[in-house]
Amino acid sequence: MDVSGGSGQPRSGNDEPARPQSGPTAPAADGTQPDPAAAATPGTPGPDPRDPQHPAPDGPAAQPPAPQPPTPEPPAPQPPAPEAPAPEPPVHEPEHPEPGRGPHVPAHHAAGGEPHGTGRGPGRPPQRKPEPGGGLLMGRPFGVPVYVAPSWFLVAALITWVFGGQLDRVLPELGAARYLVSLFFAVAFYASVLVHELAHTVAALRFKLPVRRIQLQFFGGVSEIEKEAETPGREFVLAFVGPLLSLVLSGVFYLALLPVEPGTVPGVLLAGLMISNLIVAAFNLLPGLPLDGGRMLRAVVWKITGKPMHGTVAAAWVGRALAVSVLIGLPLLTQSGALGSDAVDNVGMDTVMDALLAAILAAIIWTGAGNSLRMARLREHLPELRARALTRRAVPVPADTPLSEALRRANASGARALVVVDSEGGPVSLVREAAIVGVPEHRRPWVPVSTLAQDLTDGMRVSAELSGEELLDALRANPASEYLVVEETGAIYGVLSAADVERAFVKAMARPS
Repeated sequence: MDVSGGSGQPRSGNDEPARPQSGPTAPAADGTQPDPAAAATPGTPGPDPRDPQHPAPDGPAAQPPAPQPPTPEPPAPQPPAPEAPAPEPPVHEPEHPEPGRGPHVPAHHAAGGEPHGTGRGPGRPPQRKPEPGGGLLMGRPFGVPVYVAPSWFLVAALITWVFGGQLDRVLPELGAARYLVSLFFAVAFYASVLVHELAHTVAALRFKLPVRRIQLQFFGGVSEIEKEAETPGREFVLAFVGPLLSLVLSGVFYLALLPVEPGTVPGVLLAGLMISNLIVAAFNLLPGLPLDGGRMLRAVVWKITGKPMHGTVAAAWVGRALAVSVLIGLPLLTQSGALGSDAVDNVGMDTVMDALLAAILAAIIWTGAGNSLRMARLREHLPELRARALTRRAVPVPADTPLSEALRRANASGARALVVVDSEGGPVSLVREAAIVGVPEHRRPWVPVSTLAQDLTDGMRVSAELSGEELLDALRANPASEYLVVEETGAIYGVLSAADVERAFVKAMARPS
């Protein structure tokens, strides 16, 4: 089943970013420091060009206002906090906490988010994050990597042991060979789970939704789809194809069982695969998140109300009710004999195992429903992340400009970033905030800004019109500490700090829906 990933927003209202940071200020020409309250350099807040109380024209070539009167030199700047990479966009991941479907733990989250571009430093290019793993790579059907998590080997051993005990009662003549047959059943069962996940993957690719990976794990499989379906109809189809394929597989195994003699190894294997796929389909059709049926219910409520968040809330609370029902009802059904076994009057090992299994399933469903709510709230606020609102004003400087002079110009014009330009005024590199702080004040007059700058690549140029998931996708594709924000005409709008995006992302998650 598929659970939306997360989304986030910085703030509501106008487009003025509020980022209370501390950072270096530039020394004035006479050796004193400008007023720290008015100074705004990379890392310190300054007047925004869109603020009517602090008018200043957009763009790097703004004319500086009258300089502030000199004040005593402030204390030496503190080193900045570690650079926060841009948060990763939400991942829309089918989850199936059931025999054959595994729980999904959001990546951001999100989360929402996973760190990107580790190992960056002054003068060092950003390092692209390696492709997410997740265990042993088994192949790339349809171009999507399939991983087997280490937890799969644990559940494979458990299935081998349990199914082997059942075979001992049905086919005692097998002896120790029954465990080889049981291992084959475990592998075949997870092959069915993979088919279930591939159904979600193919549907997602058909709707042009990128799929990061498929992972087989303890309680089944997870298809990590990076974006949410655009319409409730597509959402319904995306969720339904998984249980549908499991039902089809159950029917195929039933037809294959008809000509086979009962009480034989092939007959037992085919019967076990038929029943297990039927259980997978039936369980995932239950109408509660994070199961496939929950996503189908979400799509129906979304269609009726026109609001996906309403569908998520309804399906998530049904999922929580389902979790409580599983926790209480499954042991009672097992003990009463309603599931086909004899009624049990006393508490034995089987009763304890049933209660433990019910607790695990209930915890997975409850957690998945809660994650769905959090990710939906994040996605609801995601459009409020706007490049234009988070961008710092920048001042252009030639490559041979001393750092002290560049900072003086930035302070005077209320800018908070430095862009190195060529002789024609075209941007060539960005001066990194962390590199500025690393230069002692007494050396700044002799350090040219070019030695502290990072060359611009195509991926480090982002449009000022980007927002929400498109903005996060652009930053995630090219991890860096700063990005040049440009207008549609190509004119410089300013510099976007990944740390600012991270702070806005966290702030968005702290706000109620």
